[in-house]
Amino acid sequence: MKTVGVTQRVSVSTHPAERRDCLDQAWSHFLAACGLRPLLLPNVLEVALDLCAQDCIAGLVLTGGNDLAALGGDAPERDALEQELLQVAERRGLPVLGVCRGMQVIQQRFGVRLHRVEGHVASRQTICIEGQREEVNSYHCYGALESLAPLQAWAVADDGVIKAVRHGSLPITGIMWHPERRKPFTPGDLALFQRVFKVG
Repeated sequence: MKTVGVTQRVSVSTHPAERRDCLDQAWSHFLAACGLRPLLLPNVLEVALDLCAQDCIAGLVLTGGNDLAALGGDAPERDALEQELLQVAERRGLPVLGVCRGMQVIQQRFGVRLHRVEGHVASRQTICIEGQREEVNSYHCYGALESLAPLQAWAVADDGVIKAVRHGSLPITGIMWHPERRKPFTPGDLALFQRVFKVG
């Protein structure tokens, strides 16, 4: 079973005053179904980078949660970590799969401008994925209407908001829906992760 580094959301608690790293347990179930083992990365740059320096890491999953700091989010340490992880992945040729916020991190990395979008914080919506209509979940309020090279759009909502991207030459992929929240897990989502991380 391959191991992938998995980023976590920052949860800010006031009583007691703590900044907590957390991840929905559904992610471990989903990744296990893909044949992948998660290595949870803390939002502490030097520790996470040390963990990712291990040869056992087969790729990175940038998960959802927390708006980007540039869009008013409250987790700048996570932004810094995930941007650094993208640089590490590019240098090492590691595959990356960004989900929701994770895709936004990828878009930000390659100069795509994100702005507030309406109608995308909903339980279900039908989008076009590589020419096929498919129903997915949607939980985001920021998005993009254009994709700049080297990113290529491969899924789009009816209003033109881009729902998935891939890099033209590097193994970097982003999706705006949450595969771990789809019950049961869909064959297409499982196949996507297995393809990106070369499982099987």
